[in-house]
Amino acid sequence: MLSKLSISNYALIDHLEVDFNEGLTIITGETGAGKSIIMGALSLILGERADTKSIRNKSKKSVVEATFNISKFDLKHFFDENDLEYFEEECILRKEFSDNGRSRAFVNDSPVSLSLMKELTSYLIDIHSQHSNMLVSKPAYQLGILDSLANNKALLEEYKVKFGHYKCVKTELDKSRSNLSRNKEEEDYLRFQLNQLVELKLEKGEDIELEALQKKLTNITEIKENLWQAQMLLDGEENSILDNLKTSAKSMSVAAENLNEAEELASRLDSAVIELKDVAMAVSALQEGLEFNPDELERVNDRLNAIYALESKHGMRSVDDLIDLQGEYELRLNAIDNSEDNIKRLEAEEKKAYSEAKSTAEKLTLSRKRIAEEFAKDLKIISLPLGLNNMEFKVLFEGQELASSGADVVKYMVAFNKNQELMPVEMTASGGELSRLMLSIKTIVAKSMNLPTIIFDEVDTGVSGEVAEKIGAMMSELSNNIQVIAITHLPQVAAQGDNHYKVYKTDVGDSTVTSLMVLDDELRVRELAAMLSGSQISQSAIDNAKTLLKHKIH
Repeated sequence: MLSKLSISNYALIDHLEVDFNEGLTIITGETGAGKSIIMGALSLILGERADTKSIRNKSKKSVVEATFNISKFDLKHFFDENDLEYFEEECILRKEFSDNGRSRAFVNDSPVSLSLMKELTSYLIDIHSQHSNMLVSKPAYQLGILDSLANNKALLEEYKVKFGHYKCVKTELDKSRSNLSRNKEEEDYLRFQLNQLVELKLEKGEDIELEALQKKLTNITEIKENLWQAQMLLDGEENSILDNLKTSAKSMSVAAENLNEAEELASRLDSAVIELKDVAMAVSALQEGLEFNPDELERVNDRLNAIYALESKHGMRSVDDLIDLQGEYELRLNAIDNSEDNIKRLEAEEKKAYSEAKSTAEKLTLSRKRIAEEFAKDLKIISLPLGLNNMEFKVLFEGQELASSGADVVKYMVAFNKNQELMPVEMTASGGELSRLMLSIKTIVAKSMNLPTIIFDEVDTGVSGEVAEKIGAMMSELSNNIQVIAITHLPQVAAQGDNHYKVYKTDVGDSTVTSLMVLDDELRVRELAAMLSGSQISQSAIDNAKTLLKHKIH
């Protein structure tokens, strides 16, 4: 339950700190006193985003902190799953935000995301206001109530996993079919392009070798002339390089007979003669081996032209690029060849995934229909004291294709008068009837979910007299099991409280401040009397207030 609330530097609140007890707590105050400000601050703890306009002093941060007594509720699993420090007795939630737009959320002093804080508070507290009444007309909200009452959380999670898998497989199947259709249109083109590449029987680096051979064959006459001239200079005529070198080597050998220092030089010249003679022979052999072959040159030119044509066509720069392109075409065509088998596999997988999701959805439907009957009976009984004597209620189920919430769309059908046809709740309920219906629904849900705390924020708007007294009695009875906090303008409701707080405004210097005070028995009588008669409190109003308090339920 909510045991303490602290608000600092928020709207008209400079600093406010209040302790809450079990049972039914009443909060009253004049319109504009700041009750909605307190609720707005508390909603920040429930995961709502902060508005920097609400910061009272822009130079300081706003802080809202709520302490919950969780000793009677098993929430350890949540803290363990989210790696949060757990205390058996209490849980402290804090929200801080500054004028720069930055905000931070904490659970037991550990920083957390807003979504995590929102998930945690869903186990701790529920705020219902008159503005929430219209939620009852929303199909998703109606379905959520049934799932809460039926305790379908685990079944819903199981369904969402299976539905998510089905959607993933379906998406992959649709994509594969689309790709197959597109690729089928390109198949002939791809096969034609691939055949051109395959027919060439390309080899890596082939273009470099062919270009070198083309250069040789094209310039073979010039090459032979140059080789012949080199061979002649080396060993082809009198006074050739080799003849002169031999003479030089012979002379050096004679000199070495009488000069030891010349021996090494003579040896080196002998080696040079041998090496140069070998070079001359190699040049001669190379020159003699060259032969102009116009057929070979034509073959090389044709081969290169075919390669160049494909390179130009495909925007490639080498044979290696063309070979890579050939591999890509082969992969794409292989995918086309195998895509029909892949689609058959995906179709079978989709069918299986759909069947599993549908089976779980059917379990959800059965669970919802079963609880819907109990819900309708309980709602009629609970709403009877609120003046809805003739109300008839039924949950209408309409099937739909599998969706994120299952295969159900529900409508709350209601009639408030005798012999009236059941109609969707949004088409038949007045403001007062809607408030009482929603209060009855919330009472059922709160009991079923065993929430620690529920807050009713002016849900009694539009009712008065005996019905108001019945609403107060219902809240009082509900508070026997859970903590109930009610913000109200009705003295009949306020009189049922176990604790009573008053919100009021005062002028402090040049500013106005919202404060909250606990009312003792005497002040509580005067507050109820003021609610009954206005600012001029009469003795009869005081007597009436005392009578209301005397007849409170507990």
